[in-house]
Amino acid sequence: MSWKFWKRKPSASVEDAPLRGVKAYKAIFPVIIGLGVVAWMFYREFNPAAMEQVHWTGRAVFYLVLALLLMLGRDLGYVWRLMVLAEGRLRFGQAFRVIMLWEFTSAITPSAIGGTSVAILYVAKEGLSVGRSSAVVMATSFLDEVYFLVMFPLLILLVGYTPLFSLPNATSTVARSLFWVAVLGYGIKFAYVLVLAYGFFVNPRGLKWLLLKIFKLPFLRKWKYGARQAGSEIVESSREFRAKPFGYWLRAFAATFISWTSRYWVANAILLAFFAGGHQFLIFARQLVMWIIMLVSPTPGGSGFSEYVFTKYLGEFIPVSPADLGAVAVVLAFIWRLATYYPYLVVGIALLPRWMQRNFGRRR
Repeated sequence: MSWKFWKRKPSASVEDAPLRGVKAYKAIFPVIIGLGVVAWMFYREFNPAAMEQVHWTGRAVFYLVLALLLMLGRDLGYVWRLMVLAEGRLRFGQAFRVIMLWEFTSAITPSAIGGTSVAILYVAKEGLSVGRSSAVVMATSFLDEVYFLVMFPLLILLVGYTPLFSLPNATSTVARSLFWVAVLGYGIKFAYVLVLAYGFFVNPRGLKWLLLKIFKLPFLRKWKYGARQAGSEIVESSREFRAKPFGYWLRAFAATFISWTSRYWVANAILLAFFAGGHQFLIFARQLVMWIIMLVSPTPGGSGFSEYVFTKYLGEFIPVSPADLGAVAVVLAFIWRLATYYPYLVVGIALLPRWMQRNFGRRR
């Protein structure tokens, strides 16, 4: 749930949701930032000999196509989850449109904000009630965090603390710092899931009352209207969720698992496109930590910051000489973002204006 979600005005209907900040032209900003950082890193690390390490062979084509298929699997998992949560009220095309608009919004807003604040509008405009749309969107957030809560300790048990958090040429202090940042993120997510679960399944009105009390504090008062709206949506969501059978949640979590796992395996496919072998499961596990780090990015969609984190956190899995590593890592980071980020900007630029015209054209 983003901080924008808390700033909505008390009289705001679904028609007045925060679309003012979602404009197709804003896609240019993350593109400029991302390409600018890549250009700067490439200029700093440029080494003509390093480019000879990147071979565009049939193997490279195979694994790059696999990376794109994994991204497709991620999107199809999201679409399936949305259809499960909506219980047949959304067709495949409708769910796909919602996901593309949602991803575009996430791509042009800072990572800590994301596209959740307007996702309720996207779902509602496909024919669901506002209450039902709120329930669906909050359930997606809930399931995403549950995936993280399950996978993070599991990966630590399977991979170990040292391989997961130690970086080349970094001190043990840096490794401990990364670990405690991850633990802090885990604690925040655990508290968030606990609060949502309590509101969804136990006492929604009690949670709404608590939110209103908390947001009466002087330094939080400016978000009190958004808190009231959030509380109302939790109550609406609770009515939807309390009667759901176990199979409903199992299917929704299976779709969540497919989506996130496919997303993390994309980097593995890109590395395998150019270099054989490597610790593939460790690469997969490290991306979970990368995701935590990228959540604090102040740039739209993590542009620039994500490329930098990729080179630093996965660079040791690129088997080239230290002199060549910087330039090769920058190239692979750029390919990674081409597969996982820029397609949503292109699709969003094409889709959003027509969607706006269809839903608001007569009034605007």
